Amino acid sequence: MQDLEQDHGNQGGSVYGQAIKQYGQQTGKHDLVGQLLAAKEASGKTFTQISKEIGLTNAFTAQLFYNQAQLKSGREELLRKACPALTDELVAAMKRAPMRGFDPSILKEPHIYRMTEAVTHYGESIKAIMNEELGDGIMSAIDMYATIDVIKGKAGENRLVISLNGKFLPHVEQVSEDNTAKSPK
Repeated sequence: MQDLEQDHGNQGGSVYGQAIKQYGQQTGKHDLVGQLLAAKEASGKTFTQISKEIGLTNAFTAQLFYNQAQLKSGREELLRKACPALTDELVAAMKRAPMRGFDPSILKEPHIYRMTEAVTHYGESIKAIMNEELGDGIMSAIDMYATIDVIKGKAGENRLVISLNGKFLPHVEQVSEDNTAKSPK
């Protein structure tokens, strides 16, 4: 907790200060994630194995352990069964709305860098095809399913398939008479 406070100026009213308050006596997100990953490692299972036991995608399951997604009610017992080292405190922390974000230094990690490069390289083409097929809009990252699969290529090599299945959100024309939030003037 002190590290998080020091890194962000001990701003009790800031987003970071709220996160510190949210975790109470825990030592901050970094330590929480370390404890969650240690509990996962103690299970001896992969994220994919745990995901199959709890009925979630493997990417969302990993997000739970990295405190980037919230564990919803009704999944606690399945998760405890799949990962017995999770304590009551850890499960309670997983059930709180997380402070989502990332450490910018993660972009230096080779795989993350290559993923960013791939999205950047193909971004304009992906957008153009999306616009041709669906019109002007974006893909939701909130109403999105992410899965990671391994397949065999033609030469028998391992290949990674990353699927992002997101809801299409069309941009709307902002007709003034449709605006239900009238100006206070």
